[in-house]
Amino acid sequence: MMRKIRVEWVVCILVVIFAGSHGAEAQQRAVYSQYMFNGLILNPAYAGNQKQLVATGIYRKQWVNLEGAPTIQTLSVHSGFDKRKVGIGFNLSNDKIGVHNDLSFYGSYAYQLKVGKGNLAMGLQAGFNNLKSDFTKVNAKNGNDPLLNSVYNKFNPNFGTGLYYSTSTAYLGASVPFILNNTVLKETEVISEAKEARYYFVTGGKVFDLDAKIKLKPSFLVRIQEGAPVGFDVNTNFIFDKIVTLGASYRSGDAVVFLFNVQANENFGFGYAYDYTISGLNPYTKGSHEIMMSYRINFAAKPCHAYF
Repeated sequence: MMRKIRVEWVVCILVVIFAGSHGAEAQQRAVYSQYMFNGLILNPAYAGNQKQLVATGIYRKQWVNLEGAPTIQTLSVHSGFDKRKVGIGFNLSNDKIGVHNDLSFYGSYAYQLKVGKGNLAMGLQAGFNNLKSDFTKVNAKNGNDPLLNSVYNKFNPNFGTGLYYSTSTAYLGASVPFILNNTVLKETEVISEAKEARYYFVTGGKVFDLDAKIKLKPSFLVRIQEGAPVGFDVNTNFIFDKIVTLGASYRSGDAVVFLFNVQANENFGFGYAYDYTISGLNPYTKGSHEIMMSYRINFAAKPCHAYF
C-alpha cells in the first residue's frame, strides 16, 4: 500500500508540474511572449510566409527566483522560395523544469494558394518529444523507493496541422500543432492516466498606419486546451520607422508583458520581453525574461519587411 501511495505521489507531482509550468491555464506546452515575431512555434502553415530564410532563437527564463522553474531554449528555422508556393521549416526546443527535461523536434511543410489580396497556406508538421525525468535528483525522505531512484525516458511522436491567411497588413491563423494524446509516462513503469493535452490556437493581427513612420500593430492569440479554461493574449505594438517595435501584452490570469524588438539591419534582429506575474505566484517570483535573436536572408528580388 505504501508503495502505491508513493507511485501516485510521484505521478501527481509530474502532472502538476507539467500542467502548471507554463501559465495559469494549465499549459503543458511552452508559452512564449514574443510569439507574434515567430509564428512557426504556433502554426506549421506559417513556414515560408515570406520569401526569405528566417532563423529565430529564443531563450526564456520563467519565474525568476522560483526554484525548479522552467527554462526554455528554442530554435526555429523556416524558408519560402521565390516563385514557389511551398515553405519548409523546423522547430527544435529544450524545455527544462525541475527534474524533467523535454527535448522536441518538429519539421513543417506549408503549401500556399493565392486567395483574394493575400495567401492561404495549409501546413503540416511531424516530429517527437523526448521526456526525461531524473527522479534521482529528488530529495526524498525514503531513499529506498526504487521509483525515486530511477531515470525515466518517454519518446512521444506527434503531428499537427494548421491554416494561415495573410496579406501585406493582416493575418489570421488556426492550428492544432499536436494532435495525439500521448501518455506522459510509460504505463509499464507507473500507474498513470496522465496524457498530453490537445491544443487549438487561433491567432490574428493587423497593421495600421498612424503616420509616415509610425504603425500600430494589434494582435491576439486564443489558446484552447482540452480539459482546461480558454486562455488568451491581447497585444499592441507600435512600430517606428520599420526598425524599433515597442509593445505590451496581457495574458489572461498569468502576466502583463512588456516587450521591444529592434531590426538592426535587413538581416539581424533582437527582441526582449519581460513578464510581470499577476497570478498567485506573484509573491514568489520577480517575473519572467525572454530573449530573442533572428537572422534573415532575403530571396525575393525586392526588399522584404515582415510585419508578421
